[in-house]
Amino acid sequence: MKTTHLIAILLSFFILSSTSKILAQSKKTDAGIKPDLSIKKNLTDDQLLDLVQKQTFRYFWDFGHPVSGMARERSNKSFDYGDEVVTTGGTGFGVMAMIVAAERKFITREQAAERTKKIVDFLWKADMFHGAFPHWLNGETGKVIRFSPKDDGADIVETSLLFQGLLTARQYYTADNPVENDIRNKILWMWEGIEWNWFTQNQNVLYWHWSPNNGWSMNHQIKGWNECLITYVMAAASPKFPISKRVYDDGYANNNTFFNGRKFNGITLPLGFDYGGPLFFSHYSFLGLDPRGLKDNNADYWEQNKNHTLINRAYCIENPKKYKGYGANSWGLTASDSWGGYAAHSPTEDLGVITPTAALSAFPYTPEYSMEALKHFYFDKGDKLWSEYGFVDAFSDEKDWYAKSHLAIDQGPIIVMIENYRSGLLWKLFMSSPDVKRGLKTLGFTSPNL
Repeated sequence: MKTTHLIAILLSFFILSSTSKILAQSKKTDAGIKPDLSIKKNLTDDQLLDLVQKQTFRYFWDFGHPVSGMARERSNKSFDYGDEVVTTGGTGFGVMAMIVAAERKFITREQAAERTKKIVDFLWKADMFHGAFPHWLNGETGKVIRFSPKDDGADIVETSLLFQGLLTARQYYTADNPVENDIRNKILWMWEGIEWNWFTQNQNVLYWHWSPNNGWSMNHQIKGWNECLITYVMAAASPKFPISKRVYDDGYANNNTFFNGRKFNGITLPLGFDYGGPLFFSHYSFLGLDPRGLKDNNADYWEQNKNHTLINRAYCIENPKKYKGYGANSWGLTASDSWGGYAAHSPTEDLGVITPTAALSAFPYTPEYSMEALKHFYFDKGDKLWSEYGFVDAFSDEKDWYAKSHLAIDQGPIIVMIENYRSGLLWKLFMSSPDVKRGLKTLGFTSPNL
């Protein structure tokens, strides 16, 4: 009896000890990053970049959905959808941000891998349609949350942004251990299952949406210069369901909003809308796609993105509407929250709103000008713009309005594009994928990476 009692005590001790170790490891894995809300005046440029990347990363790490690990759509409630809305494209940005955080030692590689595995495991069981994911998911259940009345199925643009991040992760997590092996395997299986060519409806163009309830009724062809270059590259890169070059040439590039060639503020714009449109066109596709030396018969994409950025800044300096607060160190028009609701800010839709992600995600293209803007946002206006998740989404000195919100699709590019400026890390990883190389070659691209 005494022996049995002793065994029970020892067994209880072992269980408690093991549980403590598991809890300690769990606590280590999910440990938060303490926000630094004070405005420090004597930071070097590198220290300031470190701080911005680290604090902005908190959006994806500390504010990530507790069940799925995925990125929440925004930090404030919107459209009465509750607390469970996670975004697929924004999660792709978040996965890339975790790689940056691991390399910058904000978190350990093991922590980054564990969180990435949580996301991948969740996606593995979540709603998908012909292999593609919806724009929004319920972060607890994995069920689709409709983005608009008929947008309750596949969204191949969001899927391409998600897999830009996941293919980058597959190139990064190369260790031979159970966690990283599982990350690579599940990403590969999901990647191979996306039926990109099915989304052409047997035509030479990709269609953005498909719904099990509404079919092709949204009927949105992906054409003209915008944020969707990555969608065509990913579709061409597919191992099992690729599109042909003709789909790219006759679909995406065959549109009256694709080529431009005119000058704005004295700067030639090769592609896109007059004045270039919102600056996120030069960010989303190029978190992984390295624009340095990237060319095809249509454009030099480094020139396109740099000139688009310079035109956007030159317009803010010219400030034809005479808005308060615009200038050489306060510029950047792109889609974001606004004093009147969400808006796709650009020189042709100028509401007096500056969005920090516009200038900060442009660091690779205009490092000197982006640093001027960063110092203004942090040192001069930090009391109104700096928050627990980095800079607030947008502001208007004209309206004395400063957002309280943060959006995944705005916070992610800040971290990733600053890192691409500093080290080229995400560009190197994504462009090292054999599938990506094949896809770019299929579409007729040339690059030093190929």
